[in-house]
Amino acid sequence: MSDYLLKAAQVRLMIFDVDGILTDGSLHFGPEGEALKTFNVLDGQGIRLLQDAGIATAIISARQSAIVSKRAADLGITHVRQGIHDKQSAFLSLIAELDIPAAACGFIGDDVIDLPVLSRVGFSVSVPNGHAEVRQRVDFVTTAGGGKGAVREICDIILRAQDKYDQALARYLS
Repeated sequence: MSDYLLKAAQVRLMIFDVDGILTDGSLHFGPEGEALKTFNVLDGQGIRLLQDAGIATAIISARQSAIVSKRAADLGITHVRQGIHDKQSAFLSLIAELDIPAAACGFIGDDVIDLPVLSRVGFSVSVPNGHAEVRQRVDFVTTAGGGKGAVREICDIILRAQDKYDQALARYLS
C-alpha cells in the first residue's frame, strides 16, 4: 500500500477548507454585496459517505459566509469554524474538543494559510489548482480541481484505504 493510502487509512476526522476546495475558489458577489458560491454535488455525497462510515467531518475557513453555514447544515457537518485566519488554533481547539489526535486527522487545503494545519495532520491533501508551495508539501494532490470533484476523490480514497468503500456503496447497489 502506498504511503498516502496508509495515512488515509488512519483518518477519523476529515477537515475541509472551503474556497478553492469545496468551491473552485472564484468569488461572485450579488447586487447587495452578498458572496455567492458554487458547490459540487459529488463532493457533498462523498462527505455523506464518510459520515455514514463513521468518519467525522469539519470545515475550517478563513472567510465567514452564511452560504457555507447553510451548505454545512445541509450536509450534516456540525463542526464548522469560519472567519478564522489562524487555522492552526481552530484546528487545535477542534481536535481537543473531539479528543482526536492530529495523526488521525486529514485536511485538504489550497493556499499558504492552510500550511500550519497541513503540516500537523496525519493525511495532508491539496488540489492541482492549489498554490505550488502547498502542493509540494502535502501527502497527496488530487486529480480533480477544487469545486470540481476533489473532495469526492479524497473521500473515496479514504473509504477505499479503510476498506469501507464497498460497504458505503452497498445500499445503492441492492
